[in-house]
Amino acid sequence: MANDKVKTRWIDMQGGDKRFQGYLALPPAGKGPGIVVFQEIFGVNSHIRGVVEQYALDGFVVLAPDVFWRQAQKVELGYEGADRDRGVEMMKKLTAEELLADIRNTVATLRALPGVTGKVGAVGYCLGGRLAYLACANTDIDAASAWYGGGIQDLLDQAPRIKAPLQFHYAENDHAIPLTAVDKVRGAMTGKAEVFIYPGAQHGFNCWERASYDPRSAALAHGRTLSFFAEKLYA
Repeated sequence: MANDKVKTRWIDMQGGDKRFQGYLALPPAGKGPGIVVFQEIFGVNSHIRGVVEQYALDGFVVLAPDVFWRQAQKVELGYEGADRDRGVEMMKKLTAEELLADIRNTVATLRALPGVTGKVGAVGYCLGGRLAYLACANTDIDAASAWYGGGIQDLLDQAPRIKAPLQFHYAENDHAIPLTAVDKVRGAMTGKAEVFIYPGAQHGFNCWERASYDPRSAALAHGRTLSFFAEKLYA
């Protein structure tokens, strides 16, 4: 655990007739609004656990579901080579039905926790950015922040279903998400969402364990997300 003021543990969640787990962090006060953190393709690894604890220190009850649980529980992958290839392979094996079931179950689990005293939001990175977007379209989530979410531009049929406030954070020099894709998202979400582009940043700019880490862009995006959640989840 990164900070002794934050209490962390893995908890069980119901996934159909089986159980899967999520990494939970309680804020120093032990209670607050809830945030679901959706992982990248690298699992609920040390970085994602650090992000969970970061938002807990900001005053939220935070839960990160183990999205790859059907293939390998609590998998932790690095960012290059065979680990990255494995993450891509595992992502491709996920079905839309499985993802939506896990999203809904995680949101419901978080809402039911006794420490959650306010509304519930979602934030996600890469694969998780797409899941945060889908959570906004398919659950009763109260706000969502999607960071460099891959494939959202191909899921814009979901846009009319979105009722909750939504943010998008994109890197200007993202090898996986060109600005033409960002333009598609912006066009479909006009009047429904904020879209931020971070000049010079690359995909994965929030991850301090990656070569593409950009602390200035990460700080700006984190600050915007925090302000957004403070306004929407405490209201």
